Amino acid sequence: MPTTAMRSRALLTLSAVSVTGVLAAGLTTPTTASPGDRHRDLVLTPRGTYETGTFDESASEIVGYDKRSSRAFMVNAQAGTVDVLDVSNVRAPDKIGQLTTPGANSVAVKDGLVAVAAQAETATDRGHVLFFDASTLAPRGRVRVGALPDMVTFTPDGKTILVANEGEPSGYEADDVDPAGSVSVVTLGRGPGPRIVRTASFEKYDGRERALRRAGIRIFGPDASASQDLEPEYIAVDSNGEKAFVTLQENNALAIIDIDNASVTGLKSLGTKDHRRARNAIDASDEDGAINIAAWPVRGLYMPDAIDAYRARGRTYLVTANEGDAREYDGFAEEARVNELTLDPAAFPDAAALQEDEALGRLNVTTTSPQGPDGYTELHSFGARSATIRDSRGSLVWDSGDMFEQLVASETPEMFNFDNTENDTFDNRSDNKGPEPEGLDLGEIRGRTYAFVGFERVSGIAAVDVTNPRAGRLAGYGTNRDPNGDPAAGTAGDLGPEGILFVGAQDSPTGRPILLVGNEVSGTTTIWSIR
Repeated sequence: MPTTAMRSRALLTLSAVSVTGVLAAGLTTPTTASPGDRHRDLVLTPRGTYETGTFDESASEIVGYDKRSSRAFMVNAQAGTVDVLDVSNVRAPDKIGQLTTPGANSVAVKDGLVAVAAQAETATDRGHVLFFDASTLAPRGRVRVGALPDMVTFTPDGKTILVANEGEPSGYEADDVDPAGSVSVVTLGRGPGPRIVRTASFEKYDGRERALRRAGIRIFGPDASASQDLEPEYIAVDSNGEKAFVTLQENNALAIIDIDNASVTGLKSLGTKDHRRARNAIDASDEDGAINIAAWPVRGLYMPDAIDAYRARGRTYLVTANEGDAREYDGFAEEARVNELTLDPAAFPDAAALQEDEALGRLNVTTTSPQGPDGYTELHSFGARSATIRDSRGSLVWDSGDMFEQLVASETPEMFNFDNTENDTFDNRSDNKGPEPEGLDLGEIRGRTYAFVGFERVSGIAAVDVTNPRAGRLAGYGTNRDPNGDPAAGTAGDLGPEGILFVGAQDSPTGRPILLVGNEVSGTTTIWSIR
């Protein structure tokens, strides 16, 4: 049976950063930052946790919130439901109901309406958005959208919802299906009335695959057209509800959507992050038995998961969590270790040393990295281990550099690059995306804008002050993980933060800002206070 529990264990740490670097033409990362002196901007404190009692089965993922009823709506993919939690007492969140939502991937709530994105039983078929009343939990209809609807969000006025239809293939062999990716634009009627569904598709890019590749957009699925290969992951909407910005994670790209016309108006490659620069250093080996954050001849593909938008100095800016993701299917898998590849001796004159396990040998990279007749001329790894700020055209403004790995190394070194399913995994994820920033939400507190970023693997949450888009600054850090507990037994705390939702003071049951965090590995939903 699900239980409700308060977490008393918590490692609460606070940090600041000193911003370094200047905007320079041609640099992949114009401005970056690293942890510096301790600073007390925000204190993140876990207040109460709802436990499903299910381990490593995606029992707590994306979370929505209804301010009128002080209810949280949590996607429980393992059960095929959205669990409804009363969070009016943040110290004792309690399950009071559930919505039957087989195939649920995402949930959003606005003005008393709950929208749930649910994939079809056959994932390559078209899915649905299901609607419910947040107070009565009664169904309020459904609409059909694209294949594998993976994220749903409302426009600020609540009149439209947008759905990222990821359209992942079932595989790349002869009998497999590769549906087109798309974004559904659903105009809401009054009450349970009719809803208009339009599709922003990528079909106009079919036949232009070569030009997209030259522009740096990854179109690489075997025999896939552009519309099949482009896979929407997450959506942010600008403050006036006119434009949407969609991460295309596997493609390392951003799509810009005109909401009124339900059309894709542009695609932007997100480029690579140069890990040869000291400020972009990474720990690349899980076999050296140490924290070794260093510069390496590798370029990271940003490949963001979550994205959010905000206004600063009269302009729209985008913040992304640069998780990284590799394609691995029957018929095609792009991931390989550096020691499995042939490196061009002109590009890598020290190849033998680099391919040692204690150096780059164990690092996971993509086989789509540039290569010539004598081997690979560049190495592209998955994700940038960072958060990034971009302008509304997708151009890079600021990146957190090595901040997140340095932060974990400084604050909880015993959990450095831990995995999220086991303890005693020191340095285990250094070869594969490090702390893996995935979930993200923005919030305003006393006139300053903060990005709250969840580290999927090490299971921490960083607060980054993004008020000045060109000078992000670490403002706080918290983790509710117990490195001495047993994850499978439920005694290791929160593991695998997937969904992060900021609730401002004006909407919070406490009258103070909080975070609602769904942790997919531990199957827990935790309420954090922000002071």
